[in-house]
Amino acid sequence: MSNHVVLTKEGQKQLQERLDYLKNVKRAECTNAIAVARSFGDLSENSEYVAAKEEQGLVESEIMEIEEKLRNAKIISGNVDTSQVSLGCTVKVHDINFDEDLEYKIVGSTESDPANGLLSNESPAGKALMGAKVGDMVEYDSINVGKIRMKVLEIKA
Repeated sequence: MSNHVVLTKEGQKQLQERLDYLKNVKRAECTNAIAVARSFGDLSENSEYVAAKEEQGLVESEIMEIEEKLRNAKIISGNVDTSQVSLGCTVKVHDINFDEDLEYKIVGSTESDPANGLLSNESPAGKALMGAKVGDMVEYDSINVGKIRMKVLEIKA
């Protein structure tokens, strides 16, 4: 994992909420499932016990991953430069290929969710947009479509 993870305040809050859930709810559920499975007897042929232990391992692994991300997080401050596309800003673009206007918030890769308007600064579209100004045309290669061209219409915090 890289040394730092870029997060918005919202992304930091979501990770912290997920961590709290895993530690305070999911961990207890795993412990209970293991206890119930143990009560079934012979552990060597107990598929419920094996499944519960595997689930516990996944939960503990996710807890460690989130803790590492939060420890190394670089939080995007509320003062976003709107003179050009940068991390934390929201950008409205016109997709020339599909003749439609789209709006994206530029976030770090941890928060990326293009279907919900959260575009990673490390994605092909995000890289193309970074540093662009209102009126600029940008283009990038899409695996499925080929060259995508967009015009930057608006940048806001």
